[in-house]
Amino acid sequence: MQLDLNLLTALDALLEEGSVAGAAEHLHVTAPAMSRSLGRIRRTTGDQILVRTGRTMTPTPYAIAVRAQVHELLHQVRDVLAPSRELDPATLERTFTLRWHDSLVALYAPALLAAVRGQAPGVRLRFVAESSTDTPGLRRGEVDLEANANRPSAPDIRAEQVGETRLVAVVRQGHPLTRHRTVTAERYAAAEHVTVSRRGSLGNGIDDALTRLGLTRQVVAAVPTEAAALEFARGTDLVISVPEITTRTATADLGLAVLPLPLELPSAPVYLSWHQRHDTDHAHTWLRELARTALTTRGAA
Repeated sequence: MQLDLNLLTALDALLEEGSVAGAAEHLHVTAPAMSRSLGRIRRTTGDQILVRTGRTMTPTPYAIAVRAQVHELLHQVRDVLAPSRELDPATLERTFTLRWHDSLVALYAPALLAAVRGQAPGVRLRFVAESSTDTPGLRRGEVDLEANANRPSAPDIRAEQVGETRLVAVVRQGHPLTRHRTVTAERYAAAEHVTVSRRGSLGNGIDDALTRLGLTRQVVAAVPTEAAALEFARGTDLVISVPEITTRTATADLGLAVLPLPLELPSAPVYLSWHQRHDTDHAHTWLRELARTALTTRGAA
């Protein structure tokens, strides 16, 4: 049986893009050429691979089952055929896209950029905002590195915990809660609250913890970012509950006080995530090491 490795490349692109046109663009070939490759793959495997569903193409069960294996095989072939070269950051020219949580960008991105600029002046970093919905940015190659509290569940996404932070309550100076030596769960629950949620959720794990104590709190608003929430606390008696790292640079400037949360809650983790295709990418490995150092140097861990 004679095998054409070009079909493996075509199959990987088809499974990654989910369409003939997308795969053709990905591999810089014409759509008719990609269509012919799909036909050869179908004859070789005895499976349709992609079938039309309305205006889109849907992968068959067989295609879904072998997608990860195909990508790994192609990765191994490239490792065998491509010579391994040592990375010289000084000559590296590349743009990396990073999707980090807002507070992590504010606290740690300047240190990362300084480290990158010091070693690789030809490298640029694009920090993009987190989405309100889950996105396949890492898998599709739109994002190189993520940093947030979410541990990806997809088997092809690598995740490394680089730190953790506890939740704290933030209020204005002179808030009624600051007048007590101890902030009890009852006093905390009796106040009015603003939650932080990109999806606009008015409830979270804090409410579950209060429920276990027979308490409820009144949430009057939900905002998408910690920075916006802290502004709500400046001139009102609203309580904001956020990760402690969010407060490190903002509270003094905004005239806010940080109080311990009177609840037993697990610390919020900080994960660094990337797609497995970058495991042996020397430039990506170099960036991950700098990001790991930046995220831990200032005490995220």
